Amino acid sequence: MPAWRRIRSLRVRWLVATLAAMAVALVLAGLFLHSLFQDQVMRQHESALTLQLDQLTARLEFDASGQASIDPATLSDPRWGKPYSGLYWQLDEVGAAPESQGAQRSRSLWDDRLHPEPDSPADGQIHVHQGTGPRGVPLLLVERTVFSAETPARHWRLVVAGDLTEVGDASARFARVLTLSLLALGVLLALAALAQVAVGLAPLRALQRALTDLREGRSQRLQGAFPAEVQPLIDDFNGVLDRNAEVVERARTQAGNLAHALKTPLAVLDQAAAPSVTADPAALAALVHEQVTLARRHIDWHLKRARVAAAQRLPGHRTPLAPVVDGLLRVLARVHDARHLDLGADDMPADWAFAGEEQDLQEMLGNLMDNACLWARTRVHVAAQREGDRLVITVEDDGPGIAPEQRQAVLARGVRLDEATPGSGLGLAIVADLAALYEGSLSLDDAPSGGLRARISLPATR
Repeated sequence: MPAWRRIRSLRVRWLVATLAAMAVALVLAGLFLHSLFQDQVMRQHESALTLQLDQLTARLEFDASGQASIDPATLSDPRWGKPYSGLYWQLDEVGAAPESQGAQRSRSLWDDRLHPEPDSPADGQIHVHQGTGPRGVPLLLVERTVFSAETPARHWRLVVAGDLTEVGDASARFARVLTLSLLALGVLLALAALAQVAVGLAPLRALQRALTDLREGRSQRLQGAFPAEVQPLIDDFNGVLDRNAEVVERARTQAGNLAHALKTPLAVLDQAAAPSVTADPAALAALVHEQVTLARRHIDWHLKRARVAAAQRLPGHRTPLAPVVDGLLRVLARVHDARHLDLGADDMPADWAFAGEEQDLQEMLGNLMDNACLWARTRVHVAAQREGDRLVITVEDDGPGIAPEQRQAVLARGVRLDEATPGSGLGLAIVADLAALYEGSLSLDDAPSGGLRARISLPATR
């Protein structure tokens, strides 16, 4: 796999992020645990030295002059007498000359001495320091200042020191064990992360297989059991597939309809052009013009259907209803001025809008309103109402109306109930087809005035 594809891989990103976070967490946990262990060991070592200091303080003796001393024979711990054993004590008078320090000390110091910090702790208060002892060994020093009640002017500093080498060794051993343990834990967590990535991305592999089946024609939709987080994507994609299948099927139907509609004009023209047919030029020209006009009308109509089908679900289409209705009423009033029809409409809110193109709304309402004007005696009225996400528009006239058994027939293209009335018989069919393309509907019923009421339902903008 190329490097750029590895960088963009969801699996690689997931693993890198998980392993990096895990490594940082383990390192911080290791540092914290090691520090905690080291602090605990030092506290235990300090407690042990403080206990030794208390025991030495209890064995401290003063003479009449206030001179302090400790009898080594009274000490039970054998380390006090073993040279360089790692446990030492020293007794110095506070304020004495430096060369006199270390005159009283444990045999374990041998010919060396302790060098405590030059501070002045309060009486009975314990001070803790770190320093260097015999042979350069690091020591922890615990000291206390004491005095005799009989000679309060003389103060003595009692120091107990313990070797820190064992503490360092214990801390190092713990660090090695902790490092190995965290490394083992890190390996187990890395394996768990790999398993988690494999399990977490398994639905994507199933989706890839479903896409392969779809591409190779083994299925028409994405099929399979997917997690709840992925299922909305699958549903949307299947919706797109259904929409594309619908568009393809509609295109096939439109092509078939257009081919079928053009067969008759072409057959008539072919017959008129036959050598055996004798006709005067004027009749032939009229026939050709009539058939070409019919073919052009069919082509324009199918192109319009194709345009509407392509644009019906595009976002952003919004056509206010009231201006379209008012404009059509003004045009029809001039067209039918000689008949003195009463053309009117209800007041419509300015925010009522059709979710489609303006010219399509004009064509649908124009056909309905013009048809009503052709058949009306005195009055045509337009009303509208909002029903959820639909606009329901009604066009009523007071004409003769249409019998219920004939209403379905007049919605077919080219059907006319009265040949004396001008028109091509395509008006209501055009309205029905355009409404269907916008997932709307057209219905016909009786108007309260006795004429026809056309009711068209169209999608409304939010």
